[in-house]
Amino acid sequence: MALNTVLAWLIKKRIHQIELFEKYPLEVQNEVMYNLTKRAANTEWGLQHGFEKIKTAADFKSAMPLQDYEAIKPFVNRLIAGEQNLLWPTEIKWFAKSSGTTQDRSKFIPVSRESLEDCHYKGGKDLLALYYNANPNSNLYDGKSLVIGGSSEINEMREDSYIGDLSSIIIKNLPFWVEFKRTPQSNVALMAEWERKIEQMAEITMQEDVTNIAGVPSWTIVLFKRILEKTGKSSIGEVWPNLELFMHGGVNFEPYREQFNDLVQLPNIKFYQSYNASEGYFGIQSRNGLDDMLLMLDYGIYFEFIEESKWTEDQPETLSLNDLEVGKNYAVVISTNGGLWRYKLGDTIKVTSTFPFKIKVSGRTKSFINAFGEELVVENSDQAVAETCQQHNCIVNEYTACPVYMKGEESGAHEWIIEFERDPENIDAFVADLDLNIRKLNSDYDAKRTGDLTLKQLKLNVVEKDTFYQWLKSKGKLGGQHKVPRLSNDRKHVEEILEFAEKNRSFVDHSRV
Repeated sequence: MALNTVLAWLIKKRIHQIELFEKYPLEVQNEVMYNLTKRAANTEWGLQHGFEKIKTAADFKSAMPLQDYEAIKPFVNRLIAGEQNLLWPTEIKWFAKSSGTTQDRSKFIPVSRESLEDCHYKGGKDLLALYYNANPNSNLYDGKSLVIGGSSEINEMREDSYIGDLSSIIIKNLPFWVEFKRTPQSNVALMAEWERKIEQMAEITMQEDVTNIAGVPSWTIVLFKRILEKTGKSSIGEVWPNLELFMHGGVNFEPYREQFNDLVQLPNIKFYQSYNASEGYFGIQSRNGLDDMLLMLDYGIYFEFIEESKWTEDQPETLSLNDLEVGKNYAVVISTNGGLWRYKLGDTIKVTSTFPFKIKVSGRTKSFINAFGEELVVENSDQAVAETCQQHNCIVNEYTACPVYMKGEESGAHEWIIEFERDPENIDAFVADLDLNIRKLNSDYDAKRTGDLTLKQLKLNVVEKDTFYQWLKSKGKLGGQHKVPRLSNDRKHVEEILEFAEKNRSFVDHSRV
């Protein structure tokens, strides 16, 4: 109890600094931009782009074009080989392996000591600070923290360097006071073979007093189910009665919320979301029960934004914080203390407040369906799935969708694959309501559905439980960094999963649901 009290007091000292950037966001961001360019002025990148001359945001934008991963890849390859002072002045020896989708090619994001200390660790501490500020009677540190991390491997070109999921890099470098309260031990948390790791994590953690969990919802559910199988308990609340906080990120939590509540059965558990990625830690939920996040402005990350109509342009004009409008979607551009410069992140956010700046993650610039002008984004599809499941008392584990293009005189449609944890009683009614809920949430989709002239009612394929898991496994893509894209403008993933389901006879007989 004493440790919990001391740590809670120390961590809440950060609150007044958060309040400062809430009050002076533009000034804080301009200072971040200036400090970044000053630090990196003598790097190869900084010399090429005249960082020593940059004084204003306008100077910064004109100094270099927007970048994607392909643009910085030659620099990253040289860093992996051991060269230094290319993108950032301090040593780079860690590389976060990022996929974000099931694409075959991975990205390797350079991670500096500054990006660990001043961004990722700071984000973790701030999440706890904000949680304690909203829940002053918390007993979080009386028990253990369960972190469902990734895996890492030694860099083949350098023995003093390694490559891995961002979570594994964080775990390898955790301060002692965090490591002391974490479970399971690092050699288990960083195992590369996910099925064996889940087994060992279940065996170890079910014997601990876990009070808080951090992880991707889908893999946390896999662990919960294995623990219940091994213990014979009916709920996670029976295994960990003092569990009070689940910290989640990476995907929208709403499609998983009901399944979590069914598995956990602790009415007072809090769910806090964060917006963290291999490239940086960007946002944190600041109070209980909110569905948006405070944009964290003093983590050594300078933000720019691209309005929705310009996402597909190669070099669109970017906006600053003071240009943003509530209710609109923007693509995120970042410059970081890890050496990413005007980097197109690929994520999209919706602004929910401009004083302070708060956001929701709305999807990816490449994760949407706009084959017929319907502009369906993940925020729409996730909400429609959640509302339809509530209507039909069912639970969806995973889903993905893509267009069915027009053929001859035939209208187009959206084709979905859904894996249910709990089936609806009437699949036809579920499909009709899902389609209707999308129409209610997206006026462009509704317009294209009118009279079935452009779009017909969506087509649904139901697959057996674990089909998505087994498909990812067949591609060697198990782990928190690997996710099936919710929406795609092409049919690649849907056709691969349908072929996999057909081959493994994992389609559901609709007459049974």
